[in-house]
Amino acid sequence: MSGRTRLQSVGVDMDALKAAAFELSPDPALVVDAAGSLVAVNEAAESLFGQGLALLARGRFRAALPHGSALVSLLNRAIEEDGRVRQRGIQISLFGLPPFEADGAAAPLGDGSVLLTLSVRNGLGNERNAHEAAGLRSLVGLGRMLAHEIKNPLAGIRGAAQLLKSGAKAEDVPLAQLIVEETDRVRRLVDRMEAFSDDALPTLTPINIHQILDRVRALASNGFAEGLGLREMYDPSLPPVPGDEDQLIQIFLNLVKNAAEAANSRNDGRGEVSIHTAYRHGVRVRAAKGQALRGAPLEVRIQDNGPGVPDHIRESLFQPFVTSKTNGAGLGLALVAKLVAGHGGLIDFESEPGRTVFRVLLPIAAPEDAIS
Repeated sequence: MSGRTRLQSVGVDMDALKAAAFELSPDPALVVDAAGSLVAVNEAAESLFGQGLALLARGRFRAALPHGSALVSLLNRAIEEDGRVRQRGIQISLFGLPPFEADGAAAPLGDGSVLLTLSVRNGLGNERNAHEAAGLRSLVGLGRMLAHEIKNPLAGIRGAAQLLKSGAKAEDVPLAQLIVEETDRVRRLVDRMEAFSDDALPTLTPINIHQILDRVRALASNGFAEGLGLREMYDPSLPPVPGDEDQLIQIFLNLVKNAAEAANSRNDGRGEVSIHTAYRHGVRVRAAKGQALRGAPLEVRIQDNGPGVPDHIRESLFQPFVTSKTNGAGLGLALVAKLVAGHGGLIDFESEPGRTVFRVLLPIAAPEDAIS
């Protein structure tokens, strides 16, 4: 009797075993379907490439590979030869991340999809990540120092401009006011940059996410979204999330503001923004600071019917200084992604003309999250 028959005879679910082997493999593993879409990744791949690779790259995997990529050749060979193929020393560059070297193997799964596994050579990926983290810490330290050094003279410049304004001729008042306004703008930019230097995890307490969203909706309706179609579709049975109230407001206020600006850019006056909440089973993410995987089933979606995210910035949308706005600093979504990660959550998006959806997945509160 074969091993497979013995396993089946004792009631072992072979599909479940395969799924477990895929998920628990120490090597990064990805499944690419016949259309070239990325349909699954395991935990090791998420650790290598970052959280939510399967969500962010779905439908765009082959398009994300550079022309002449050895990975494309490897996938094609597996299909053509209908068997497992290997290639050593592949230079891999995906989704805007720094390139690294790995050994690759690909095997057809029988339905037109291919299992791709990677073995990073000599820990190069980890070493590069360590170097990048060290560089980021240096930049963060520089940012702290510059924020402190810039704020003091800014306060002096603003005060001097206000004094000049009070005694200026009528024709000079607008220039003095311009100095005040630009000083305030630089101060706000410094404040936002300074937010990136805070490495500490937020203090989390159980919070009703709908109270946060109601606050955001009220702020939006009386400000930047006034007169805009703004509706909500809530699942009233959702449990609390472990969160920092101020940071959660900042996350969703930023997302709703971006959605409102996109919806308002329509020429037909039919701009609309909607806020949805739902419970999604089976979603897990790795929390900040190397914490273990944790369920993140609470979903909040911010949707607009604006023109969509431009193609040329989609792969790097959550990186600092990436923006499609003429006068934007490109820090809003980068800070949102940082705050979401600090909450042990995940953010991703889908976009096409007339429909853009940003989705935030968050954990639900456990008994230990409550303050005694």
